[in-house]
Amino acid sequence: MYEVSTGVRSTRNEDGGIVLDIDHGQMFRLNPVGALILELLGKGRPDTEIATEIAHQYGISEETAVADVREFLTSLQEHKLVRTQQGEKAS
Repeated sequence: MYEVSTGVRSTRNEDGGIVLDIDHGQMFRLNPVGALILELLGKGRPDTEIATEIAHQYGISEETAVADVREFLTSLQEHKLVRTQQGEKAS
């Protein structure tokens, strides 16, 4: 399971979101889907539940949503915006 890194601050609106990585001095802009994923992750939701929510809200298959959410989380992890929880491997 993933969690938002401690130095990350974000805000979300109807246009998407902005993420500030305080530790690395970087800012990222997210589309509405990416902002929703990060928000749900910040609320402690596992990636499978996030994918189910995305599939429901955007009318896509759960299989597609799972693949897209995992790809996005991998990208966030590469930028050090999220990390796997202590002692766990990413799914």
